[in-house]
Amino acid sequence: MRFDYLVFIGTFEPFHNGHQAVIARALALARKVIVLVGSADKPRTTRNPWSAAERTAMIQMAFGQQISRLMIRPLRDHLYNDPLWVADVQRIVSETVQSDGEGQHVGIIGHETDASRCCLRMFPQWECVRSPGVEGISAADLREHLFSGAMGDAGKDLPIEAAVPAAVFHMLRGFREGPHFSQLLREYHYFKDYRKAWANAPFPPTFVTVDAVVIHSGHVLLVRRKHEPGKGLWALPGGFVDVAETIDDAVIRELREETGIPLLTDTLRLATRRTQVFDHPERSLRGRTITHAYHFDIPGGDLPPVKGADDAEQARWVPLCEALRMQAQLFDDHFHILEHFIG
Repeated sequence: MRFDYLVFIGTFEPFHNGHQAVIARALALARKVIVLVGSADKPRTTRNPWSAAERTAMIQMAFGQQISRLMIRPLRDHLYNDPLWVADVQRIVSETVQSDGEGQHVGIIGHETDASRCCLRMFPQWECVRSPGVEGISAADLREHLFSGAMGDAGKDLPIEAAVPAAVFHMLRGFREGPHFSQLLREYHYFKDYRKAWANAPFPPTFVTVDAVVIHSGHVLLVRRKHEPGKGLWALPGGFVDVAETIDDAVIRELREETGIPLLTDTLRLATRRTQVFDHPERSLRGRTITHAYHFDIPGGDLPPVKGADDAEQARWVPLCEALRMQAQLFDDHFHILEHFIG
């Protein structure tokens, strides 16, 4: 075999025959394959419906007796910090190789796609193996079939059944009857209607929002979302910019409307430490949404009283150490915004 270990990175939403073909090729070339399951510890969305543990189970079920040669590890996203993500990959692979202790020759394998090629170039220290995968299979299309109701009609689930390993197909059918699917289905229809409302616009719309990162005495101010999308998730106070206001005014207005924080406008303006634009093209499932985040650093003292209002069901001050463990409970990219400002 050419390698002691081959690394394969993916989100596997869901794990399909294309992924299985890449791992099968890796097993033919390497003694063991390190599979990194990306987007770990994120809240469930229609783009990421399954936890890292569930996606790990999909891979394990697909490979049966060969599972002893697979070393599957979760990998968190760092949406606005590629070097930190690369460092996480390097660390996980290094720790896995050292703990296994049966060789040092590491390579990396991936699909022949633009996104995969970009990922592979981030690790020049590892020899690269490109795999063609399976033509005509798209994880996004499979998720669309799942939520559009195709699996609920006899004979119409064939596109999914043909595209995933048999054990994964049965798992997906069980997922559709499970406790998480109904919430995701509501979000699926919300986003479908939302995009339909803008379908006749002369250009694809770009939305502008604001978010407030309010730090006070080792705490950050968070709100629990009252409505779709992300109902029940925690978020930074914020919202859409009105047509007749500046971005500076919008962030203070949204902060007050959602939390009732009893601080003067001048106090908040003086407490502004940094601002940053966050514009990842996939940061919001509503469509292209660019947010302007403001970092407010309030001097020490008693925490001001807050109360959820407007679009917020609840508002509370969260210790920073607790907030940094809440990635699976934070809406959209708000964990990554918070991580950017507080490190």
